[in-house]
Amino acid sequence: QVQLVESGGGLVQAGGSLRLSCVASGSIISFNDMGWYRQAPGKQRELVAVFTTGGRITYADSVKGRFTISRDNAKNTVYLQLNNLKPEDTAVYYCHKLLNYFNYWGQGTQVTVSS
Repeated sequence: QVQLVESGGGLVQAGGSLRLSCVASGSIISFNDMGWYRQAPGKQRELVAVFTTGGRITYADSVKGRFTISRDNAKNTVYLQLNNLKPEDTAVYYCHKLLNYFNYWGQGTQVTVSS
């Protein structure tokens, strides 16, 4: 079992910044196959940034150079730094962990960017 709890969302103006946090608990062995997705109204959930199986980082093209994923193993926490936010970044952001072929999701945190 894995529990994921996100925080850090909010309302920000275009060009602003936010930092999202995901605290993981339970049967976390590593932070590989773990990261962030988002879902905007009327759209499918999409990958934002993840630590891959090999420990590398993958970013969506739309966020490269603006968002940064990081982790603190001692705190069992994965972060997503969002800089230079745009209105099109508005979405619910979800923390995700793939473990033993099962997808675990957090409850999501809302990010709203005003123009």
